[in-house]
Amino acid sequence: MISVVIPTLNEEIALPATLVSLLDQDCDFEAIVVDGGSSDRTPAIVEDAAASHPAVRLLVADRSRARQMNAAAAEALGDWLLFLHADTVLPERSLSRIANLPATVAAGCFRHRFSGNSPMLRSLSWLHNRRFHVTRVIYGDQAMFVRRSLFRRLGGFPATDMEDIAFSLALRSVTRPIMLSQPVITDARKFDQMGRWRALTHAVALLVRFRLGLNVSRDRFFGDYR
Repeated sequence: MISVVIPTLNEEIALPATLVSLLDQDCDFEAIVVDGGSSDRTPAIVEDAAASHPAVRLLVADRSRARQMNAAAAEALGDWLLFLHADTVLPERSLSRIANLPATVAAGCFRHRFSGNSPMLRSLSWLHNRRFHVTRVIYGDQAMFVRRSLFRRLGGFPATDMEDIAFSLALRSVTRPIMLSQPVITDARKFDQMGRWRALTHAVALLVRFRLGLNVSRDRFFGDYR
């Protein structure tokens, strides 16, 4: 079984499409939506989904994507953990492809694509995917999956605003993550609201600061873009 962990905070707009893409999968799974204290209809949307699909359940945890995902992972029952952002849509049969991976594969992600038809964002996704093949570092919007035993052995996500990169650096030291060819599609709302080139420049600067060990908490890139 695959445990799909979805951290949420005020995601009433994006979450329904993400849940639809998940509930259409043809594989045995559980979905743990872990909320960080939403003030909108996010919990109600999850409860409605759970009423129709017993595999879905709502968990509440302290606000922080790392803490939320760690809390859900601690209760997960699946052999695989798939960490899915609330604004990212899974492709068809994606869970089956994870379930059928050979025992030699311990972690991986999906090819990434932004929603919409922006040439700039399509180019960014292409670079995003090429970067993975060079660095083997997985970003959160690529829908990271990892065997539960390995996730727990590595201690879960560190308590940082860039928990995906921090965990990936530890992950690649013990295994070689793979990328599945199907694309997950991430809502381009942040780039649309910030301005695409401004958001891109800001994201690159943020990564540089993180790699230099500088404080990135409370950066405006982590703001509420809904």
